[in-house]
Amino acid sequence: MLLIADSGSTKTRWACMTQGSKPEIFVTPGINPVTMKYAQIAEILDEQLAPQIGNRTVDEIYFYGAGCGSEKICGEMADMLSHSTGSKNVSVHSDLLGAARALCGHSAGIACILGTGSNSCLFNGSEIAEQVSPLGFILGDEGSGAVIGRRLIGNIFKHQLPKEITESFHRTYNLGIADIIERVYRQPKPNTFLASFMPFVSRHITHPAIEAMVVEQFTQFFKRNVMNYSNAQMQPVHFTGSVAYHFSAQLHKAAESLSLTIASIIADPLPQLLNYHE
Repeated sequence: MLLIADSGSTKTRWACMTQGSKPEIFVTPGINPVTMKYAQIAEILDEQLAPQIGNRTVDEIYFYGAGCGSEKICGEMADMLSHSTGSKNVSVHSDLLGAARALCGHSAGIACILGTGSNSCLFNGSEIAEQVSPLGFILGDEGSGAVIGRRLIGNIFKHQLPKEITESFHRTYNLGIADIIERVYRQPKPNTFLASFMPFVSRHITHPAIEAMVVEQFTQFFKRNVMNYSNAQMQPVHFTGSVAYHFSAQLHKAAESLSLTIASIIADPLPQLLNYHE
């Protein structure tokens, strides 16, 4: 059996492929070795992944994950996956390489992820040729759910948004400043918490203040990331991730203002990854 994973900070989607059978898809909580302790990751793998596999033999694993950007982290993730599944043939790569393979196939282009976090690269058709570091939601991650959520929360509690938006927020969420501080600074996965406000952003996206906030974040993503790649304005730019998919109109607006061409936007790279590994 071949096991392929597309893992973000919010959720991990797994596909089990057995020759002659339809892929079996299941979901576990997100895994990010940069923002999570290894004990948390091991718990997810042992308690939620292993039962899905059961007594089946896993011949090979391809794990594409957020936070898997260094050789050290990839090696440690491979060891944990091997321990939980019994597979000795485990390949761990960044979610960015997974996105590039899914979006570009064997062609050159710029591959981008806009989900809980954000990332991008220039793909030459076989490997990542250039990459601007996303730097995470504190220092970077422009255009991501976490950073848009962070911006929303800051604007709400610093009274930077119209009254109707602020009142709607407080009707929707029973959260005060102390609650926000607790969740962001003292509890695990603050990036996921901040990104959890994207449904509110989506419901109010037609309000000029909210749309302007989102377009500005996407513009910053393009300026601080995509525009740094060689011949960026001549390259097809591809996107995957829930934020890119659900806010595609705002993404196109930001791209057009910078003379960039968006070639495709897909919500889920897993089907294309299955095709890539067939």
